[in-house]
Amino acid sequence: MTPGPQNLPQNILSIQSWVSYGHVGNAAAVFPLQRLGFEVWAIHTVQFSNHTGYGAWTGSVFPPEQVAELIDGMEARGALDTCHAVLSGYMGSEGTVAAVVDAVRRVRAANPAALYACDPVMGDVGRGVFVRPELPDLIAAQAVPEADLLTPNQFELELLTGQSVETLEQALGAARSLRERMRPGGPRLVLVTSLVRSGAPEASIETLVVADEGAWLCRTPLLPLDPPRNGTGDAIAALFFGHYLKTGQPAQALSLAMSALYALLQRTHLAGTREIQLVASQDDFVRPARVFETQQVG
Repeated sequence: MTPGPQNLPQNILSIQSWVSYGHVGNAAAVFPLQRLGFEVWAIHTVQFSNHTGYGAWTGSVFPPEQVAELIDGMEARGALDTCHAVLSGYMGSEGTVAAVVDAVRRVRAANPAALYACDPVMGDVGRGVFVRPELPDLIAAQAVPEADLLTPNQFELELLTGQSVETLEQALGAARSLRERMRPGGPRLVLVTSLVRSGAPEASIETLVVADEGAWLCRTPLLPLDPPRNGTGDAIAALFFGHYLKTGQPAQALSLAMSALYALLQRTHLAGTREIQLVASQDDFVRPARVFETQQVG
């Protein structure tokens, strides 16, 4: 029997950075999504030799206009009609934020059911804000109102809301206030990664998801990765988005995504490598060997 259109995979447009060596941006997000069974249409905003955590790299930042040009070409093929979702990550300039938002709107004009997941990459605990000073306000003003899913880390949640997050109740409150600013009519999911709070067990790290249906927490052991590995935020955003698109269940998507991420980080730790072991961990993206359950907290 020849497969019909109903058997074809969903298509995801992913607009992020790219590195030739290692795994960050699209190089951390595309393969997990493909392994989960999605077609991924990648648009790269930069092409670097390696991630900037090494302190030196080669390559180029692409002009924001290139995003629109590539969308033009895809639209001419009729591709936007079958685009089911958009994922964005690091946006290095004012023009890139505008280009991503315009791409989301063009996809939605062709397919109103398409979902947009925004990973608001801006900074982290210890490093502070590592993007251009104007970007946090631009992302808050332009990308957040278009988003169906947001995946800030704890530092970025504080930055977007202006609220301190030290307890679970504060994390819930900040996530709920952020949800109110997201696209009406969508699922308005906020995934808070790298959550470290008072009252949590020692040597653990948590991820929180807040949705219409409630709020859930997933806790995994904290692995002694020093320095922290670049690309983990890009990977978890892709894994959660992919599992949510497949299941439609925030709690189940959280459990599967965090279980997959833990397997990835554990394999990276055991290997002692600077780059996350994305390919070696591929089976865990689909069926994690060790599953961490979620706890409903709201």
